[in-house]
Amino acid sequence: MKKTGTAITPRIKMADLAKLAGVSKSTVSRALADSPLIPKETKEKITALAKEHSYRLNKRARNFHSKETLTIAVLIPDTKEKDWRLSDPFFLELLGSIADTLNDQGHELLLSKTSSGAEEWAITHVQRGTCDGVILIGQGTQHAEINALADSDIPFVVWGGLLADQKYCTVGSDNRLGGKKACKLLLEKGRRHIAFFGDRRLPEVSLRYDGYKAALVEAGLGTETALDVSAPFGSDSAYQAIVDFLAKDAPLDGIFACSDVIAMAAIRALGEKGLRIPEDVAIVGYDDIALASYYSPPLTTVDQDCQTGGQQLVVRLLEIIQGGSAASLMLDTELIERAST
Repeated sequence: MKKTGTAITPRIKMADLAKLAGVSKSTVSRALADSPLIPKETKEKITALAKEHSYRLNKRARNFHSKETLTIAVLIPDTKEKDWRLSDPFFLELLGSIADTLNDQGHELLLSKTSSGAEEWAITHVQRGTCDGVILIGQGTQHAEINALADSDIPFVVWGGLLADQKYCTVGSDNRLGGKKACKLLLEKGRRHIAFFGDRRLPEVSLRYDGYKAALVEAGLGTETALDVSAPFGSDSAYQAIVDFLAKDAPLDGIFACSDVIAMAAIRALGEKGLRIPEDVAIVGYDDIALASYYSPPLTTVDQDCQTGGQQLVVRLLEIIQGGSAASLMLDTELIERAST
């Protein structure tokens, strides 16, 4: 495997060694870490195979078993939006949960925002020893590159959507169900011209759109091209996209915004146009950030359990670091109804 600008040394993987030995990856990890739980005969067999195939002992796994402090990098890819900031409330709340969980377990956090590809960044920093594992916050538009990273020995997990062809562990909310809940509420409120605000190039947003569309179809309605608005996550960019949309005067009585930040930008733009919320246009956001309940009007939104999400990202990454595998987890979503609907 080769990556432009980053050399990856070809070598046998733990999974290959486990297959040769006829045992699990966790058994290989424990055997090479000289765990007393593994029988002597099994240890000798695995050690001999590792030597024969020039398998290098995973220092991260050894550190984990000896309870040394690990450094976990949290990588937030650059969205390419000029006004996107690391201060985005949802990211900060999720990051807080990750940091608390790592601290409780005696590990350290390294935070990085980068414009380089997630695959290249992770390979470079793990191989240099800068960190022992990586948590990626969001797939961005790099799903293919992250899938390629899964073929390496780099331990990582991702906050994001669950995709049909993915090879990596993801923790995230059930985005499709969340989108469906949001749209169904607007339909129950009698809204029939419901706009969708979000960047569907991003997996999580695309899944939320699928749920929105499913709710419309179940109600005997179809999606309206004029009401599908590409609104970035950056507040200024989202506001301008919404202003441009409203200038076209398309029929509109409801909005499903794919983040609370986008929903708040919509409230601002609608107010400047003289439209009342929820009398003229009802709005549902996504994330339930702390500010949502204090906004004017208080925002109806889909809650993502970022407290549990942050904890589970750490739990699953540590499972991978110690030589095991980790299944993806989709958290349930809760619709929080407030005055904006």
